[in-house]
Amino acid sequence: MVNLVALALVSGVLIGCVGIGGVLLVPCLTFLGVDVHEAIAASMFSFVFSGIVGVWLYSRAGSIDWISANWLSGGAMPGALAGAFIAARLGGAVLLALVGAAVLFAGVRSLRRGAGPYEGTRALRPPALLLIGLLVGAASAITGSGGPLLLVPLLMWLRLPVLSAVGLGQVIQIPIAGLATIGNLLVGHLDLRLGAVLGIGVAIGTAGGARIAHAAPVHLLTRLVALVLLAVGAFLLVRSGQSLAAVL
Repeated sequence: MVNLVALALVSGVLIGCVGIGGVLLVPCLTFLGVDVHEAIAASMFSFVFSGIVGVWLYSRAGSIDWISANWLSGGAMPGALAGAFIAARLGGAVLLALVGAAVLFAGVRSLRRGAGPYEGTRALRPPALLLIGLLVGAASAITGSGGPLLLVPLLMWLRLPVLSAVGLGQVIQIPIAGLATIGNLLVGHLDLRLGAVLGIGVAIGTAGGARIAHAAPVHLLTRLVALVLLAVGAFLLVRSGQSLAAVL
């Protein structure tokens, strides 16, 4: 239980600070012996809690573009519900490999992008936001990584300011996690007790991480996003490779 709470707190701090700490939950839970499908379902359930706390704090700081958030959420909801049903039919090693590849790619893109996020001023049109929301919703539900993991580096690559990107990531967690949780309940993979423990931990951690994000220099925050993505992506690919090797 102590390990679960510590894991949830660390993940929550990263979610609140850079928007991408949720990806740690699934691989670490599997390392602790939790089935990957149950790990994904419990993680998605916990992101409802972190999303509510994150949205409240980022909204108070004026870091959320609510028009863009509504369009993103409109696309994310059907994507998340579909993704939960797809995830139930995929093998655990395949799921870990998908998460790892997505995270590593996002980290490389974030690290190599030319302009700093503090220079980003681009606004996206509603059709683009709907499409991004749909794809991020489906991919997040399939991998159990939460919306910010894929959305934040993508929006930064599209030259949105880092705090705006993280703020939108906080919002999109809620519809993605909520719809994915409904799907996971229907297929019978959700352990509500495990999800509640994780939810409380990530909510507390998110509150602390959000305060750090608004106090830290923006360029430092950007580099932290990229480095966390690269480290987690490499870890996940190694874990998935080990799982596949064991099967073969």
